[in-house]
Amino acid sequence: MTRQGECAGCAPGFGAENAVPHARHRDAEFHHHHSHASTSHHSGDHHLLAIEHLTVSFDMYDSDAPFFAAERRSHEQLHGLSLSVHEGEVLAVVGASGSGKSLLADAIMGLYEPNACVTGTIWFDGELMDAKKLPQLRGRGISFVPQSVEHLDPLMRVGDQIIGACARADRDLRRQRMRAFMEAYGLDASVERMYPYELSGGMARRVLLICALMDEPRLIVADEPTPGLDLDIAVHAVEDLRTFADGGGGVLLITHDIDLALTVADRVAVFHGGTIVEETSASSFASPDTLRHPFSRALWRAMPQHGFAVPDGSADGGCA
Repeated sequence: MTRQGECAGCAPGFGAENAVPHARHRDAEFHHHHSHASTSHHSGDHHLLAIEHLTVSFDMYDSDAPFFAAERRSHEQLHGLSLSVHEGEVLAVVGASGSGKSLLADAIMGLYEPNACVTGTIWFDGELMDAKKLPQLRGRGISFVPQSVEHLDPLMRVGDQIIGACARADRDLRRQRMRAFMEAYGLDASVERMYPYELSGGMARRVLLICALMDEPRLIVADEPTPGLDLDIAVHAVEDLRTFADGGGGVLLITHDIDLALTVADRVAVFHGGTIVEETSASSFASPDTLRHPFSRALWRAMPQHGFAVPDGSADGGCA
Protein backbone atom coordinates (compact mmCIF):
# COMPACT_ATOMS: atom_id res chain seq x y z
CA MET A 1 0.00 0.00 0.00
CA THR A 2 1.47 3.34 -1.01
CA ARG A 3 1.04 6.46 1.04
CA GLN A 4 -1.40 9.27 0.34
CA GLY A 5 0.08 12.03 -1.74
CA GLU A 6 2.24 9.89 -4.01
CA CYS A 7 1.87 10.83 -7.66
CA ALA A 8 0.40 8.46 -10.21
CA GLY A 9 3.40 8.87 -12.46
CA CYS A 10 5.64 7.37 -9.75
CA ALA A 11 3.72 4.99 -7.53
CA PRO A 12 -0.04 5.63 -7.68
CA GLY A 13 -2.16 4.59 -4.78
CA PHE A 14 -4.47 5.47 -1.96
CA GLY A 15 -3.74 5.37 1.73
CA ALA A 16 -5.79 4.29 4.70
CA GLU A 17 -4.59 6.96 7.13
CA ASN A 18 -7.76 9.08 6.81
CA ALA A 19 -10.22 6.31 5.93
CA VAL A 20 -13.65 6.46 7.54
CA PRO A 21 -14.42 3.10 9.20
CA HIS A 22 -17.28 1.36 7.43
CA ALA A 23 -18.74 -0.26 10.49
CA ARG A 24 -22.34 -1.35 11.07
CA HIS A 25 -24.84 1.50 10.83
CA ARG A 26 -28.57 1.99 10.34
CA ASP A 27 -29.84 2.36 6.79
CA ALA A 28 -31.91 5.48 7.46
CA GLU A 29 -29.33 7.64 9.22
CA PHE A 30 -27.26 10.46 7.73
CA HIS A 31 -23.66 9.27 7.62
CA HIS A 32 -20.53 9.38 5.48
CA HIS A 33 -21.59 12.75 4.06
CA HIS A 34 -24.94 11.59 2.66
CA SER A 35 -28.57 10.82 3.36
CA HIS A 36 -30.45 7.86 1.90
CA ALA A 37 -33.28 6.83 -0.34
CA SER A 38 -35.96 4.52 1.02
CA THR A 39 -34.33 1.67 -0.94
CA SER A 40 -30.78 2.26 0.30
CA HIS A 41 -29.33 -0.61 2.30
CA HIS A 42 -25.91 -1.72 3.44
CA SER A 43 -25.44 -5.33 2.48
CA GLY A 44 -22.53 -6.77 4.44
CA ASP A 45 -22.59 -3.66 6.66
CA HIS A 46 -20.79 -1.57 4.02
CA HIS A 47 -21.36 0.32 0.80
CA LEU A 48 -20.76 -1.24 -2.59
CA LEU A 49 -18.58 1.75 -3.47
CA ALA A 50 -17.35 4.34 -1.01
CA ILE A 51 -15.05 7.25 -1.85
CA GLU A 52 -13.63 9.41 0.92
CA HIS A 53 -11.76 12.71 0.52
CA LEU A 54 -10.68 12.05 -3.08
CA THR A 55 -8.37 14.74 -4.45
CA VAL A 56 -6.88 14.64 -7.94
CA SER A 57 -4.28 17.15 -9.07
CA PHE A 58 -1.95 17.44 -12.05
CA ASP A 59 1.68 18.47 -12.08
CA MET A 60 1.89 21.06 -14.87
CA TYR A 61 4.16 23.80 -16.14
CA ASP A 62 3.06 27.38 -15.51
CA SER A 63 1.51 28.46 -18.82
CA ASP A 64 1.90 32.15 -17.95
CA ALA A 65 5.68 31.95 -17.46
CA PRO A 66 8.31 32.27 -20.21
CA PHE A 67 8.82 28.93 -21.99
CA PHE A 68 12.31 28.15 -20.67
CA ALA A 69 11.64 29.61 -17.22
CA ALA A 70 8.31 27.94 -16.50
CA GLU A 71 8.11 26.18 -13.16
CA ARG A 72 5.97 23.14 -12.43
CA ARG A 73 2.87 23.70 -10.37
CA SER A 74 0.17 21.45 -8.97
CA HIS A 75 -3.26 22.11 -10.48
CA GLU A 76 -6.05 20.59 -8.39
CA GLN A 77 -9.15 19.37 -10.24
CA LEU A 78 -11.05 17.32 -7.64
CA HIS A 79 -11.09 18.51 -4.04
CA GLY A 80 -11.87 16.30 -1.04
CA LEU A 81 -14.69 14.51 -2.88
CA SER A 82 -16.76 11.91 -1.03
CA LEU A 83 -19.66 9.76 -2.24
CA SER A 84 -21.10 6.27 -1.86
CA VAL A 85 -23.12 3.82 -3.94
CA HIS A 86 -25.28 1.19 -2.27
CA GLU A 87 -26.22 -2.18 -3.69
CA GLY A 88 -29.45 -2.02 -5.66
CA GLU A 89 -29.41 1.69 -6.37
CA VAL A 90 -28.68 4.24 -9.07
CA LEU A 91 -26.67 7.22 -7.85
CA ALA A 92 -26.76 10.09 -10.36
CA VAL A 93 -23.84 12.54 -10.25
CA VAL A 94 -25.21 15.72 -11.78
CA GLY A 95 -23.43 18.91 -12.73
CA ALA A 96 -22.53 21.16 -15.62
CA SER A 97 -20.89 19.76 -18.75
CA GLY A 98 -17.11 20.16 -18.70
CA SER A 99 -16.99 20.57 -14.92
CA GLY A 100 -14.70 17.57 -14.29
CA LYS A 101 -17.22 14.81 -13.57
CA SER A 102 -15.48 12.48 -16.02
CA LEU A 103 -12.30 12.74 -13.94
CA LEU A 104 -14.22 11.10 -11.11
CA ALA A 105 -15.02 8.16 -13.40
CA ASP A 106 -11.36 7.87 -14.40
CA ALA A 107 -10.30 7.81 -10.75
CA ILE A 108 -12.73 5.00 -9.93
CA MET A 109 -11.48 2.96 -12.89
CA GLY A 110 -7.82 3.56 -11.98
CA LEU A 111 -7.18 5.50 -15.20
CA TYR A 112 -4.48 7.99 -14.24
CA GLU A 113 -2.35 10.26 -16.39
CA PRO A 114 1.41 10.09 -15.69
CA ASN A 115 1.37 13.58 -14.14
CA ALA A 116 -1.62 12.91 -11.86
CA CYS A 117 -1.40 12.91 -8.09
CA VAL A 118 -4.27 11.12 -6.34
CA THR A 119 -5.05 11.11 -2.62
CA GLY A 120 -7.97 9.78 -0.62
CA THR A 121 -9.55 6.36 -0.17
CA ILE A 122 -11.73 4.17 -2.37
CA TRP A 123 -13.52 1.12 -1.00
CA PHE A 124 -15.20 -1.49 -3.22
CA ASP A 125 -17.44 -4.08 -1.63
CA GLY A 126 -15.82 -3.46 1.74
CA GLU A 127 -12.22 -3.77 0.51
CA LEU A 128 -9.80 -0.86 0.50
CA MET A 129 -8.50 -0.24 -3.01
CA ASP A 130 -5.27 1.19 -4.34
CA ALA A 131 -4.07 2.16 -7.82
CA LYS A 132 -2.92 -1.42 -8.50
CA LYS A 133 -6.17 -3.07 -7.43
CA LEU A 134 -8.56 -0.71 -9.21
CA PRO A 135 -7.47 -1.61 -12.79
CA GLN A 136 -7.90 -5.29 -11.91
CA LEU A 137 -11.61 -4.65 -11.31
CA ARG A 138 -12.26 -3.42 -14.86
CA GLY A 139 -14.63 -5.95 -16.39
CA ARG A 140 -14.24 -8.10 -13.26
CA GLY A 141 -16.51 -6.26 -10.87
CA ILE A 142 -16.75 -2.76 -12.33
CA SER A 143 -17.79 -1.97 -15.90
CA PHE A 144 -17.37 1.41 -17.55
CA VAL A 145 -19.54 3.16 -20.11
CA PRO A 146 -17.21 5.90 -21.40
CA GLN A 147 -18.34 9.31 -22.58
CA SER A 148 -16.50 9.18 -25.90
CA VAL A 149 -17.29 6.68 -28.66
CA GLU A 150 -13.60 6.86 -29.57
CA HIS A 151 -13.06 4.15 -26.95
CA LEU A 152 -14.17 1.65 -29.60
CA ASP A 153 -11.27 0.08 -31.50
CA PRO A 154 -11.53 1.37 -35.10
CA LEU A 155 -9.73 -1.72 -36.45
CA MET A 156 -11.97 -4.37 -34.86
CA ARG A 157 -15.46 -5.42 -35.85
CA VAL A 158 -18.20 -4.42 -33.42
CA GLY A 159 -19.24 -7.99 -32.58
CA ASP A 160 -15.69 -9.01 -31.68
CA GLN A 161 -15.38 -6.00 -29.38
CA ILE A 162 -18.63 -6.76 -27.57
CA ILE A 163 -17.82 -10.46 -27.14
CA GLY A 164 -14.28 -9.63 -26.01
CA ALA A 165 -11.42 -11.96 -25.22
CA CYS A 166 -12.76 -15.22 -23.83
CA ALA A 167 -12.28 -18.97 -23.87
CA ARG A 168 -13.57 -20.75 -26.97
CA ALA A 169 -16.13 -22.61 -24.84
CA ASP A 170 -17.66 -19.30 -23.70
CA ARG A 171 -17.77 -17.62 -27.09
CA ASP A 172 -21.11 -19.01 -28.30
CA LEU A 173 -22.80 -18.12 -25.00
CA ARG A 174 -21.44 -14.57 -25.14
CA ARG A 175 -22.52 -14.23 -28.78
CA GLN A 176 -26.08 -15.18 -27.79
CA ARG A 177 -25.99 -12.66 -24.95
CA MET A 178 -24.68 -9.97 -27.32
CA ARG A 179 -27.44 -10.61 -29.86
CA ALA A 180 -30.11 -10.40 -27.17
CA PHE A 181 -28.78 -6.99 -26.11
CA MET A 182 -28.50 -5.82 -29.71
CA GLU A 183 -32.11 -6.73 -30.39
CA ALA A 184 -33.21 -4.95 -27.22
CA TYR A 185 -31.40 -1.77 -28.32
CA GLY A 186 -32.70 -1.86 -31.87
CA LEU A 187 -29.41 -2.85 -33.50
CA ASP A 188 -29.68 -5.08 -36.55
CA ALA A 189 -27.73 -8.34 -36.55
CA SER A 190 -25.59 -6.93 -39.39
CA VAL A 191 -24.07 -4.42 -36.93
CA GLU A 192 -21.84 -7.09 -35.40
CA ARG A 193 -19.94 -7.30 -38.73
CA MET A 194 -19.46 -3.54 -38.96
CA TYR A 195 -16.52 -1.40 -37.93
CA PRO A 196 -17.06 1.57 -35.58
CA TYR A 197 -16.69 4.15 -38.38
CA GLU A 198 -19.79 2.64 -40.00
CA LEU A 199 -21.95 3.38 -36.96
CA SER A 200 -23.91 6.52 -36.20
CA GLY A 201 -23.14 8.26 -32.91
CA GLY A 202 -26.27 6.84 -31.30
CA MET A 203 -25.47 3.32 -32.47
CA ALA A 204 -21.92 3.59 -31.11
CA ARG A 205 -23.22 4.67 -27.70
CA ARG A 206 -25.55 1.69 -27.60
CA VAL A 207 -22.60 -0.58 -28.37
CA LEU A 208 -20.63 0.92 -25.47
CA LEU A 209 -23.52 0.26 -23.08
CA ILE A 210 -23.85 -3.32 -24.32
CA CYS A 211 -20.11 -3.86 -23.73
CA ALA A 212 -20.57 -2.80 -20.10
CA LEU A 213 -23.57 -5.07 -19.53
CA MET A 214 -21.92 -8.14 -21.07
CA ASP A 215 -19.70 -9.00 -18.10
CA GLU A 216 -22.38 -8.98 -15.37
CA PRO A 217 -20.52 -6.48 -13.16
CA ARG A 218 -21.33 -5.51 -9.58
CA LEU A 219 -21.04 -1.81 -10.41
CA ILE A 220 -21.52 0.14 -13.64
CA VAL A 221 -19.91 3.57 -13.99
CA ALA A 222 -21.76 5.29 -16.84
CA ASP A 223 -20.23 8.59 -17.98
CA GLU A 224 -22.81 10.57 -19.99
CA PRO A 225 -24.23 7.43 -21.69
CA THR A 226 -27.19 9.10 -23.47
CA PRO A 227 -26.04 12.12 -25.59
CA GLY A 228 -26.71 11.50 -29.26
CA LEU A 229 -29.48 8.99 -28.55
CA ASP A 230 -33.09 9.51 -29.56
CA LEU A 231 -35.24 10.16 -26.51
CA ASP A 232 -36.87 6.72 -26.65
CA ILE A 233 -33.48 4.97 -26.84
CA ALA A 234 -32.05 7.24 -24.11
CA VAL A 235 -34.94 6.34 -21.83
CA HIS A 236 -34.43 2.65 -22.70
CA ALA A 237 -30.73 2.95 -21.82
CA VAL A 238 -31.30 4.46 -18.38
CA GLU A 239 -34.15 2.03 -17.73
CA ASP A 240 -31.71 -0.81 -18.38
CA LEU A 241 -29.40 0.72 -15.79
CA ARG A 242 -32.39 0.83 -13.45
CA THR A 243 -33.11 -2.85 -14.14
CA PHE A 244 -29.47 -3.70 -13.46
CA ALA A 245 -29.68 -1.93 -10.08
CA ASP A 246 -32.99 -3.61 -9.25
CA GLY A 247 -31.19 -6.92 -9.73
CA GLY A 248 -28.75 -6.03 -6.95
CA GLY A 249 -26.04 -4.13 -8.81
CA GLY A 250 -24.99 -0.56 -8.30
CA VAL A 251 -24.90 2.26 -10.87
CA LEU A 252 -22.95 5.50 -10.80
CA LEU A 253 -24.61 7.59 -13.53
CA ILE A 254 -22.64 10.72 -14.42
CA THR A 255 -24.77 13.18 -16.35
CA HIS A 256 -25.70 16.81 -16.95
CA ASP A 257 -29.30 15.77 -17.79
CA ILE A 258 -30.86 15.98 -14.34
CA ASP A 259 -34.40 15.49 -15.66
CA LEU A 260 -33.50 12.14 -17.24
CA ALA A 261 -31.46 11.14 -14.19
CA LEU A 262 -34.37 11.76 -11.83
CA THR A 263 -36.52 9.27 -13.76
CA VAL A 264 -34.30 6.38 -12.61
CA ALA A 265 -32.07 7.56 -9.76
CA ASP A 266 -32.56 6.61 -6.13
CA ARG A 267 -30.14 9.27 -4.97
CA VAL A 268 -28.42 12.32 -6.47
CA ALA A 269 -24.91 13.66 -5.84
CA VAL A 270 -24.57 17.29 -6.86
CA PHE A 271 -21.17 18.05 -8.38
CA HIS A 272 -19.91 21.64 -8.21
CA GLY A 273 -16.51 23.27 -7.93
CA GLY A 274 -14.62 19.97 -8.26
CA THR A 275 -16.40 18.19 -5.42
CA ILE A 276 -19.73 16.79 -4.25
CA VAL A 277 -21.62 19.50 -2.38
CA GLU A 278 -24.68 17.39 -1.55
CA GLU A 279 -25.60 13.70 -1.76
CA THR A 280 -29.24 13.02 -1.07
CA SER A 281 -32.34 11.06 -2.02
CA ALA A 282 -33.78 11.85 -5.47
CA SER A 283 -37.06 12.59 -3.70
CA SER A 284 -35.38 15.65 -2.15
CA PHE A 285 -35.57 17.27 -5.59
CA ALA A 286 -39.36 17.49 -5.21
CA SER A 287 -38.81 20.86 -3.56
CA PRO A 288 -35.89 23.25 -2.96
CA ASP A 289 -36.84 23.27 0.73
CA THR A 290 -35.65 19.65 1.10
CA LEU A 291 -32.23 20.39 -0.44
CA ARG A 292 -29.44 21.32 1.96
CA HIS A 293 -26.91 23.14 -0.24
CA PRO A 294 -27.42 26.52 -1.96
CA PHE A 295 -26.09 25.22 -5.28
CA SER A 296 -28.50 22.27 -5.18
CA ARG A 297 -31.39 24.67 -4.65
CA ALA A 298 -30.13 26.87 -7.49
CA LEU A 299 -29.92 23.78 -9.71
CA TRP A 300 -33.53 22.91 -8.85
CA ARG A 301 -34.71 26.41 -9.76
CA ALA A 302 -32.78 26.32 -13.05
CA MET A 303 -34.65 23.25 -14.29
CA PRO A 304 -37.04 23.97 -17.22
CA GLN A 305 -40.20 23.04 -15.32
CA HIS A 306 -39.24 25.54 -12.60
CA GLY A 307 -38.83 28.45 -14.98
CA PHE A 308 -35.02 28.64 -15.21
CA ALA A 309 -35.20 30.98 -12.21
CA VAL A 310 -31.78 31.33 -10.57
CA PRO A 311 -31.76 34.05 -7.89
CA ASP A 312 -28.63 36.22 -7.83
CA GLY A 313 -25.89 34.73 -5.69
CA SER A 314 -27.82 31.57 -4.86
CA ALA A 315 -25.24 29.34 -6.53
CA ASP A 316 -22.32 30.80 -4.64
CA GLY A 317 -23.04 30.42 -0.98
CA GLY A 318 -21.16 27.68 0.81
CA CYS A 319 -19.72 26.04 -2.28
CA ALA A 320 -16.63 23.95 -1.74
